[in-house]
Amino acid sequence: MFKDKTQLEIKGQIERITYYNEENGYTIAKVRVQGKVGLVTIVGNIVSLIPGEVLKLQGFWDNHPKYGEQFKVVSYESIMPATVKGIEKYLGSGMIKGIGPVTAKRLVSKFGIEILSIIDNDIERLNEVPGIGEKRVEMIRKAWEEQKDIRDVMIFLQGHGVSPAYAIKIYKHYGRDSVKAVSENPYRLAMDIFGIGFITADRIAEKLGIPKDSQIRIEAGILHVLNQLSDDGHVYYPYDLLITECSKILNVEEDRIPVALDAVYLARFYLAEVGIARHLTSLLTAPKQLRLINIDQAIDWVQGMLKITLSGKQIEAVKDSINSKVMVITGGPGTGKTTIINSVINIYKKMGQKVLLAAPTGRAAKRMTEATGHEAKTLHRLL
Repeated sequence: MFKDKTQLEIKGQIERITYYNEENGYTIAKVRVQGKVGLVTIVGNIVSLIPGEVLKLQGFWDNHPKYGEQFKVVSYESIMPATVKGIEKYLGSGMIKGIGPVTAKRLVSKFGIEILSIIDNDIERLNEVPGIGEKRVEMIRKAWEEQKDIRDVMIFLQGHGVSPAYAIKIYKHYGRDSVKAVSENPYRLAMDIFGIGFITADRIAEKLGIPKDSQIRIEAGILHVLNQLSDDGHVYYPYDLLITECSKILNVEEDRIPVALDAVYLARFYLAEVGIARHLTSLLTAPKQLRLINIDQAIDWVQGMLKITLSGKQIEAVKDSINSKVMVITGGPGTGKTTIINSVINIYKKMGQKVLLAAPTGRAAKRMTEATGHEAKTLHRLL
């Protein structure tokens, strides 16, 4: 059993690809490694692997309970194959559009070990090979450049601390503009790429030499802090407190944090809150049917029926529920919200009205049912 996770470097030629997942680049492949008997199994996130290709792999040995010894790839670097046989296998793998096994054999037969350099620097010479015309040459040029783009991006990203799995996501999102996008503003990764947060983007930015007090870092950092605060239930945050929090988390002077507003929202929460306020106003101002009921008698009745005594604020809330089209009740645990809800439900039922109870989640709906004795549903189910 292999217990040591110390990173090692091995070099080998890809013999065949056993499995490849296009979504995340997860690959299982067989590699011929010098000094090892038989083929070695490698596993990891490796994009656009080609049989015949030589890879320099960083990782560690592991022992799979079913498949045995494997080399887990942490990072890698592609090296062009150096032997005629390896080059022929590489070109004929089908990964380079326009070149199949037969064409690969002809190319290697004509140009030998120089063929890769010719494709790189003097691709028009491929016309010298029988059966290869201008259209095929153009197809090969395009496919070759695409492969090079992928490799250049992967080498750049891994050189700046990006794991192969994230490098593949970045390439899928930005394509050949990946290097430019990451170099100009690595913090955009936190907004554009699922799974990459501010901490990862900040680590990449540091490797790129972006100063800690740079404007792009502080702007991204403010969003990061607001997101963290939203996890604690804050829809927005007062300006002065936000400045202090950002300064602490980003480790920069407070005067470097941009001066802006009295309170700061993430856009989605601001739009949600403004939208809710607008809809509540619309409901409040819409015409309503008059309910002919003696409210004081109703409150006396419900207190007797539930065997409770409502406080002044609770009585005010129950009255508002009769007089208004919509009402919002807030308060912490133990402030009497459930008692108000129970009173309102029973009065409306006594009036012959249909009452529906809804909550955002199944758990909340269950708690509401238990607290009131009336069935509550999730909003989704109710709608």
